[in-house]
Amino acid sequence: MKPLSRVASIILLPLLTAFSSLHAEEVTVKQGDTTLRADLELAEGKTVKDGVIMMLHGTLANNKMEIMQSLAGLLKEKGYNTLSVNLSFGIDQRPSEMLDCSIEHKHKHEDAVTELDTWMNWLKDQGAGKVALLGHSRGGNQVAWYAAEKDTGLLEKVVMVAPATADADKTSKEYEERYKKPLADIMAEASKLVEEGKGEIPLEVPGFVYCENAKATAASIVSYYSDDERKNTPNLLPKIHKPMLIVVGSEDDVVADLPAKLAGVKQDNLTVETVDGADHFFLDLYADELADKVAGFIAW
Repeated sequence: MKPLSRVASIILLPLLTAFSSLHAEEVTVKQGDTTLRADLELAEGKTVKDGVIMMLHGTLANNKMEIMQSLAGLLKEKGYNTLSVNLSFGIDQRPSEMLDCSIEHKHKHEDAVTELDTWMNWLKDQGAGKVALLGHSRGGNQVAWYAAEKDTGLLEKVVMVAPATADADKTSKEYEERYKKPLADIMAEASKLVEEGKGEIPLEVPGFVYCENAKATAASIVSYYSDDERKNTPNLLPKIHKPMLIVVGSEDDVVADLPAKLAGVKQDNLTVETVDGADHFFLDLYADELADKVAGFIAW
């Protein structure tokens, strides 16, 4: 039988996040012709001058997925403001839902870095006193990429929750096993088009990221599947000079190789924490422990 406190937490957490989401303010900003969306949560008695944690979701996901809403609600209780970004994936005012696999995929992995920069400038314009970046999964890699290449004085700390790792050989093997076609053949065709300046041409492929029988531009395919060392988060850490926290779930089978890859990384500005029993999404009580670790690290 579960202890009463655990049962109560399991019941109350969804209620807390649902209540919190009702009080989130949707904010928008223009990036070229695209309107980007995010949810701004202000803690009681706080303004953006007190600092904002800018949060980024994972692969093809959205800012209202459970881990994002749970963290926003729990951090708000602890007195922290959050801005939960909803990546556009090239879609104007993209709704807060999983990306429709049937679209023609024109987005790129690194687009997130540009959108984070747009939001960082928006926060600066709103008078934010300081910003911490937090990303989950692929979003963890993308916030690290941002911190490594587009650092700003406004950015104080970086939090990566189960950040993505990358292994080109493993990706190729898994692609062929799942989709019954060599990834190398697809990449050769897509890369040729990009080199010829025809990256906008769409290709029909058996699989793209999580989507089966998808249509994606050559440039998009090259972006997501090229062997770029920056997609492996541990490779970015030496280039980041702000204080960093990486949180790992002990039962995470999505980035199961992350602990081993971090074992050889020794940096004074890096803290690595483990949530025992948590999988990749830190559900239920694991969200509470994750929020505690994040708040303890940011410590504003």
